[in-house]
Amino acid sequence: MPTVTAKRRRASRLPPYIRGPNLRRRTELGLLIYAALVTAMLYVIASFAQASRIPPHIGPFLSILLGLALVAHMGNRWLAPSANPVLLPLVFLLNGIGYVVIARWDPGSAKVQAGWTALGVVIYLLTLLFVRRSRDLERYRYILLLVGGFLLVAPLIPHLGKDYNGARLWVGVGSFIVQPIEGAKILLCIYFASYFAANKELLSIPTARVGNHLFLDPRPLVPILVAWLASIAVIGAENDIAFALLLFTLFIGLLWITTGRIGYLFGGLVLFAGGAVLASKLFAQVHERVIIWFNAGKYPTGAGYQLVESWYSLAAGGLGGTGLGRGSSGTYLHQYVISDLVFTSIGEELGLIGAAAVVIAFVLIVGAGLRVAQTARSDFSRLLATGLTLLLGFQAFFVMAGILRILPFTGITLPFVAYGGSSLLANYALIAVLMRISDEGAPTAEEKRSGLRQLGDRPLVTNPK
Repeated sequence: MPTVTAKRRRASRLPPYIRGPNLRRRTELGLLIYAALVTAMLYVIASFAQASRIPPHIGPFLSILLGLALVAHMGNRWLAPSANPVLLPLVFLLNGIGYVVIARWDPGSAKVQAGWTALGVVIYLLTLLFVRRSRDLERYRYILLLVGGFLLVAPLIPHLGKDYNGARLWVGVGSFIVQPIEGAKILLCIYFASYFAANKELLSIPTARVGNHLFLDPRPLVPILVAWLASIAVIGAENDIAFALLLFTLFIGLLWITTGRIGYLFGGLVLFAGGAVLASKLFAQVHERVIIWFNAGKYPTGAGYQLVESWYSLAAGGLGGTGLGRGSSGTYLHQYVISDLVFTSIGEELGLIGAAAVVIAFVLIVGAGLRVAQTARSDFSRLLATGLTLLLGFQAFFVMAGILRILPFTGITLPFVAYGGSSLLANYALIAVLMRISDEGAPTAEEKRSGLRQLGDRPLVTNPK
């Protein structure tokens, strides 16, 4: 009879999805503990650099970190036992790095961010609890579209919408202020994925005859174009180009992935170029950001002041950084150092190495999200996972590319890192939906025994040995 050690050795040679949910959750728990310890270590270093002592409340701080990680982990064991084991630890690591930066510059805001993080974990668990099957979202696509549309126009409602820095993206009563567009982007992603999945063949197979030639019938594209253009128009009325660009990327990306026709991609690039020129003429905020992009150095005290100072801060960081608690970017960037320009503070105090670590974390999240899409059980789930991954990945890219002057600076928040409750809650819900799709895509017991695993609609035969 084989010994226990021999059984474990044979099991370790099997692919991760064959080894079962227990190994995945154990891997996740280990990575969560590692992320919590890294966050606590960074927090101690920052505090020691500022006050020359270890913070007296480091014990409760670490206990809360581990407690939140354990709550989320136990929720995964109960609600999504076979889901991807690396998504949640990467999210906790980014969230922890962001919290350390916020606490270093604004301890009051850090307390608020900690509360939003705890609420984000609750939203994460509630999403897993109520979305037990991803196809349930497909059934309510028109209801979700209506809710998403309401969230888009809510900032335009008189006495409810709030205007900050020229953009009208917030709603609030008293001191309670939220950004509803963060939730709207997820709901619109669900609608786009549902519509494209239902009309996949009509959008990809030529059916309209003109003479002796067959062309793609444009009529199935009309409803989705109307929904997308309405969203862009509303966001334009709110004077924010960042989320308009994000939705445009989502729309073109899903259309290309659905049909596989590269013509849609080239057409989207042409539309983007024309739309960018038109927007720079019609919208003052867009025009200003383009001017800053090309000529920020010529206006060191004007609209591009913070962006120019962020470049100096990044240059001061060099390869290894000035050290946590030793930077000076907050002196010049003020409240933006914990929100729009939080990546600048990371690059200054942790250097190129720390900034690259954040970039790599986002790349790993995108890779895990695309892997989830690859193993999804239906076209809708596959497109939804892809769309949510595109939202998260491109939002991070737009922020970091804007700071590094690769693109015009958009002013949206860096997911999980920047200060802001609306973004944090929406992104935790986004990760929960990805985890649900990942759990559904895991092989069943029968597939494990037979060695057959459905990779979307394509069978993948594993090595029976």
